[in-house]
Amino acid sequence: MSKLVVSTFVSMDGVMQAPGGPNEDRAGGFEHGGWSVPYFGEDMGAIMVEQFAGMESLLLGRRTYEIFAAHWPGITDENDPVATKLNAMPKYVASRSLNHVEWNNSHLLRGDVAESVAELKRRSDGEINVQGSSNLIETLQRHDLVDEYRLLIEPVVLGTGKRLFATGTVPAAFKLTGARPTGTGVVFCTYERAGEPRYGSFESAD
Repeated sequence: MSKLVVSTFVSMDGVMQAPGGPNEDRAGGFEHGGWSVPYFGEDMGAIMVEQFAGMESLLLGRRTYEIFAAHWPGITDENDPVATKLNAMPKYVASRSLNHVEWNNSHLLRGDVAESVAELKRRSDGEINVQGSSNLIETLQRHDLVDEYRLLIEPVVLGTGKRLFATGTVPAAFKLTGARPTGTGVVFCTYERAGEPRYGSFESAD
């Protein structure tokens, strides 16, 4: 059975919308697109290479698929480890509007998204990684399908935008299994699923 991992850039106040450019996702009138770019340095690049090296397949929503498919097939340098991996690996696309996908080794998920992803996890091995795809992540969270988060937490507060954990997310406990700061102030944190939340009280017994 596969492990489903969500990897994303996220602001200090939890926003994950449009980190890579001003026109990446303007939904809701979002005006801060490209907020992640100033924090991308060499050590961030090394983290991305490490992440892609460990993936067996990629799971994407429609919008992120279209962004990736418009960019990565054009990078044919065999010495580029990210492009080489992305262009070759299996890619699964959750979409109600697409009728076909053309990027090499891409496959449309049909029917109910949560059921399709749960079945994909059961019949696959290795790591299924989700990049971007905020709407898809929201669905995965509501159905408790995420096993691990890899968050690149960036030193910026945006105040508006799509957040990583939206209303309806299933309550869950996680264990911090890694934390690495970068030279630009980003902290790369890995959280693994650790059962249900536990509760207590600081109130005095008196």
